[in-house]
Amino acid sequence: MSKKNISGRRNEVNVLERVLLSPDPEFMVIYGRRRVGKTYLVREFFGDSICFEVTGMYKVSLEDQLANFAQSFAKAAGIAFQLQKPSSWSDAFSQLEQFLESLGRRKDGKKRVVFLDELPWLNTPRSKFVSALDHFWNSYGSRKNNLILVVCGSAASWMLQNIVRAKGGLHNRLTRQIRLLPFTLQETEEFLCKRAVKLTRYQIVELYMVMGGVPFYLMQAEPGLSAAQIIEQVCFSSTGLLRTEYEKLYASLFEDSELHMKIVSILSKKRSGLSRNEILTAAKITTGGRLTRILEELEESGFIESRIPFGKNGQDSLFRLLDEFTLFYFFWIKPLGKKNVSPGYWMSRQSDPARKAWAGYAFETLCLKHVQALKSALGIAMVETTNGPWRYQQKKESPFPGAQIDLLIDRRDATINLCEMNFSQSEFIIDSAYAKELRQKINVFRQVSGTRKNIFLTMVTTYGVIDNAYSQELQVITLTLKDLF
Repeated sequence: MSKKNISGRRNEVNVLERVLLSPDPEFMVIYGRRRVGKTYLVREFFGDSICFEVTGMYKVSLEDQLANFAQSFAKAAGIAFQLQKPSSWSDAFSQLEQFLESLGRRKDGKKRVVFLDELPWLNTPRSKFVSALDHFWNSYGSRKNNLILVVCGSAASWMLQNIVRAKGGLHNRLTRQIRLLPFTLQETEEFLCKRAVKLTRYQIVELYMVMGGVPFYLMQAEPGLSAAQIIEQVCFSSTGLLRTEYEKLYASLFEDSELHMKIVSILSKKRSGLSRNEILTAAKITTGGRLTRILEELEESGFIESRIPFGKNGQDSLFRLLDEFTLFYFFWIKPLGKKNVSPGYWMSRQSDPARKAWAGYAFETLCLKHVQALKSALGIAMVETTNGPWRYQQKKESPFPGAQIDLLIDRRDATINLCEMNFSQSEFIIDSAYAKELRQKINVFRQVSGTRKNIFLTMVTTYGVIDNAYSQELQVITLTLKDLF
């Protein structure tokens, strides 16, 4: 076991340590989007305890998957020549049982780990893979106190349906599960520091707004370059990883990826989010059940999130694009098509109005992902809260104009933090026009919602808010970059 090379992931490492020390057989699932570091975490943590590992191959036949299994088996068994390929998955798991039996019990008492990676790819049509896995665990693995079975997959919806929420032989068989999410800002800072990439927190935020906390993307950052140079290299050069990542990303995760991409495209144009019915209309999807499945798949994979507006219930949820890279793709990479751009393209866009619009959207998304950090900074980490958006569409007979609030933190102590998020290159200035807009938002919210709670206007900005007559009048609570880390 080695933890020294693992950045962040403290909660996940704690779970893995409990698995390793458990006196019982363990069957655990780790799922999360592509490139988020599932395989790295398992290999780095368990190390030499892994006695067998096989990784599913993308879009190949059952024959090819079984041949791949045989090669992995030969490698694990230390056999120089090719073993006979199993005729089915039942045969493959039977061979695995025999191999594990041949190893005997470890003299040091430590557990043996069987690691099945990219499980959805192993499950080719009509292969009976899941039923064979079910039989292996129920008839053999669940009786071996020294065995840890770890299964991973990027297709979150498949993992949930077939493993986590399985209704057949695997129902309630899992002993642990980890949904591996991208790094937080704090984890991203730690990861970059370990790789000798020294950036200010402002530049780390710039990088995060493009790549999110996806470790594989962040690995492209080279020491000695600024955030703008890294983005230029990774997103706009002809050989940059993210220049061609979008289609591959969605195709590898979803069977019907065209519709998934259509929905995230629609959401990328609506900063405040859309209701289910609004998405149904915009995407021209005829069956609600189909949309429900796609939205769940996108949400479980971390690309979108559903948020219940203040004072509403789950049926009124608003769906919002949450993935930083997808947002960046629609703003900047897709419009270029296959056209090559000259060096310095991104650097020359630093004062572009489109960049300001994108940065505002991306920073807001980043803040929504770090609400817990904001709560800690406000001193309410232990206070029971709910958080979500609020919007009011003006009605003909109403005296109140429409208003949109992207984050309300509704507290148990009869208080609401109305949060405004603004990305700027220096201290933010509340001018006369913005002060009027903020006063109006607060007034409309108070009148329409009917709340009697205390309302604190909370500004989340990069470098704080200039102290002037307007900020004093509004009694602004200010949070800055350091509060997000």
